[in-house]
Amino acid sequence: MSCMKLYAVSDLHLSHVENRQAFSLVAGHREDWLVLAGDVAEKYSDLQFAFDFLLPRFKRVVWVPGNHELWTIPSSGERERGQFRYDRLVALCRSYNVLTPEDPYPVVRLGNDSIRIAPLFLLYDYSFRPDHIPLQRAVEWAKESGIACTDEILLHSDPFPNRAEWCHARCDLSQARLQQCMDGLPTILINHFPLREDLVQLPRIPRFSIWCGTRRTADWHLRFNARVVVSGHLHIRSTRYRDGVRFEEVSFGYPHQWAGTNIINRVVREIWPGTSS
Repeated sequence: MSCMKLYAVSDLHLSHVENRQAFSLVAGHREDWLVLAGDVAEKYSDLQFAFDFLLPRFKRVVWVPGNHELWTIPSSGERERGQFRYDRLVALCRSYNVLTPEDPYPVVRLGNDSIRIAPLFLLYDYSFRPDHIPLQRAVEWAKESGIACTDEILLHSDPFPNRAEWCHARCDLSQARLQQCMDGLPTILINHFPLREDLVQLPRIPRFSIWCGTRRTADWHLRFNARVVVSGHLHIRSTRYRDGVRFEEVSFGYPHQWAGTNIINRVVREIWPGTSS
């Protein structure tokens, strides 16, 4: 009898035709779980398309939001902003029985291990910047190197005053929930944005780091007994270790960032019990 496995992929960006075509080649693993670690697409209809395709192919799907899902694009006809948009995305997921950061963290049997799956939604607070740059200058500092982020236009924080405050509220909520689960079981932590600043290595656009996470989560892999931490957002696939914990960046990316026949099934990574990449 085969053991259940956990797979993961992020940053599918299904609004791109090439990505949508590649996505249609995702192989089924009907006895296994799949994590979608954010940036599936910007529109509700594209998220529905992804669920309709994946649910018959996997035993369970887990979703966390990326920044692109949280965008409010005027031309799309979708009007919800900030927390209200996120709430609608959660409702959509629940209508498909897709696990979200708002649901109880399940304990599942993966291989020979019982592991708690913890999908998180933590955002960023511009703290991934040099210490001498004050918070109020973070975006200006990035712009000085020619770097801008569409989030500044399309990712609203309603009803929070700004994205940093929303991030802090999400960290408080998630930390409290994880602390309630500290029963000795190992965890797999899942968040679109990396949990550690030292994992954000962007040689071509280093100052984009301010939109990539929060320093508040730097030790969560230790505090919450993580075996693996899954993230995306960087579009730089990698397997790295910190303090003996495996960190998996599982991005697919934009069309110009990948090439090859059936590459999607090399990108959909086996997270537990091991890696298949």
